[in-house]
Amino acid sequence: MNGAKYLGKGISKCITLTSLNLNLSYNNIGDNGAKYLGEGIAKCVTLISLNLNLCLNSIGENGAKYLGEGITKCVILTSLNLDLSYNSIGENGAKYLGEGIAMCVILTSLNLDLIDNSIGAIGVKYLGEGFAKCVTLTSLFLSLHDIEIGKYDIRILK
Repeated sequence: MNGAKYLGKGISKCITLTSLNLNLSYNNIGDNGAKYLGEGIAKCVTLISLNLNLCLNSIGENGAKYLGEGITKCVILTSLNLDLSYNSIGENGAKYLGEGIAMCVILTSLNLDLIDNSIGAIGVKYLGEGFAKCVTLTSLFLSLHDIEIGKYDIRILK
C-alpha cells in the first residue's frame, strides 16, 4: 500500500499528463492504495488516455469509490481501460465506477474488466446508466463473467 501511496502522490504532480499506463496487478494495494491512486488521477485533469490494471488487489467498494471519484475529474478522457478483475467491489463499487464514467462525456473507447467482483444485476444496471451518458462512445469492451446474475436478476436489467 505504501508504494501505491507514493505513486499516487507522484502522479498528482504530473498535472499536464495526457496518457497514463499503470499496471499494478497482484500487488494487494487494497482500498487505501486505490484511494491514493484515485486522488492522484483526480489531479491529472488533462488526461486523454488512462490504462489502469488493478487485477487481484483486494480492492473493495471503497476503493472503487475512490477510483470513480478520481475518474470524474478526467472530463476530457477519450480512452479508458480499467481492469479491476478478481477484486470485490460489489454492486455499490459498480455504482461508483458508473458515476465516474458518466462524467467522461467525450469518452470514445471503454474497456472495463470486472470479472469476479460480485456486482450482480444491480451493479450491471449502474454501469449501464453510466455508459448511457457517454454519447460519443464508439468502442465498448465489457468483461463481466462470474458476476452472479440469476434468472430473477435478468428482469432488473430491462
